[in-house]
Amino acid sequence: MEMEADVLIVGTGIAGMYSALNLREDLKIVMITKSNVEECNTYLAQGGISTARNEDDYDIYIEDTLKAGTYKNDIEAVKVLVEESIENINKLVSLGVKFDMDGENFDYTREGAHRVNRIVHCSDKTGQKVFEVLLDNVKSKKNINIIENACLLDLITSDNKCCGGIVRIDNEIVQINSKITILASGGIGGLFKNSTNQRTLTGDGISIAIKNDVEVVHMDYIQFHPTALYEGNSKDKRFLITESLRGEGAYLLNNEGDRFVDELLPRDVVAKAILEEERRTNSEYVFLDITHKPKDFIINRFPLIYNECKKRGIDITKDKIPVTPAQHYFMGGIKVDTDSKTSMNNLFACGEVSCTGVHGSNRLASNSLLEGLVFSNRAAECINRSIDDIDCAKGKINIKMVQDCDKYNKHIIVEEIIKARGDMKNELVGC
Repeated sequence: MEMEADVLIVGTGIAGMYSALNLREDLKIVMITKSNVEECNTYLAQGGISTARNEDDYDIYIEDTLKAGTYKNDIEAVKVLVEESIENINKLVSLGVKFDMDGENFDYTREGAHRVNRIVHCSDKTGQKVFEVLLDNVKSKKNINIIENACLLDLITSDNKCCGGIVRIDNEIVQINSKITILASGGIGGLFKNSTNQRTLTGDGISIAIKNDVEVVHMDYIQFHPTALYEGNSKDKRFLITESLRGEGAYLLNNEGDRFVDELLPRDVVAKAILEEERRTNSEYVFLDITHKPKDFIINRFPLIYNECKKRGIDITKDKIPVTPAQHYFMGGIKVDTDSKTSMNNLFACGEVSCTGVHGSNRLASNSLLEGLVFSNRAAECINRSIDDIDCAKGKINIKMVQDCDKYNKHIIVEEIIKARGDMKNELVGC
């Protein structure tokens, strides 16, 4: 079976949705997602979206991003992220996102390694609220077709040119021919035993890129979030306790009731301090304590965390929250330029699957959703300018070659992670 599209988008998170909305409406767009549309990390994001408050904040924001990334960032990409942040936040507002307000201004909050409050949010459900608005807008477009339960197995290529994708839809192999393909398929958290990510996110886009000789970089840049809810040996994704709790004044305490680290240091520093404290006290967790804040403030500011913890027998207005680090984000991935172009012609990559270089070796809090916005928008603008000049002949596929792609793709990404970070072998599922 074959399908035709001007643009094939793999993934329905913020990067995939936002790129689709910024593409021309005369283009036929097919979006595919491995499971259902909501099963993406965007939907899970709690804390918010970073943005420059104004032009005076540019230099400070750039420096905060570089410092958190241990100065291994691509400085040009960081400048793009910061200088185009405000316009993309305003575009979300125009699409219908209702961020929390303080009068006529955004109610900015703060997270680790930010020197000022510059994070916009929708209580502690920012990702969900943004996702719902983007999905509603996508569904209103007659030129965009979303196909669920559609797994990308491989790219269709010819002479370093991408001509579409080979997709399994309800156990049928479908060849989707397209002038442009955008990989927005997310990160690698589903490969880890302990991760805050959706379990379906197993690095498919990255493994398929590697298989097709598309350049990838920094496979060792794996971030652990300091504060995932401790739930013993649960095999489910870990429930994230957003960094915004610490931004609003929550304390990290050891089992002796003492603070042991500056809660607003970069994530890698805080996560390391927690693991060291756990080893020192022979414990599997530490505590996050916000009980000194007013009850109404806690419930209204963090309704998701309050309700989810309450289901687990923890009242965060009275009880300390047991937390421990868990895999959270991948800063490496498919190498792209500032227009999200990969090393293969007609192939773009946006969001966590890509490596813009903006995060360096450690992502600054709440820069992930912003990266998805800024660079997927730039990808769309680039495609809008160039797609009319693309004449991509249909590629041919060998059905027998793609039947076992699932296992092969997973093998590729796991081997690459182990090669880059052998110290994480025991953290990976099946290893």
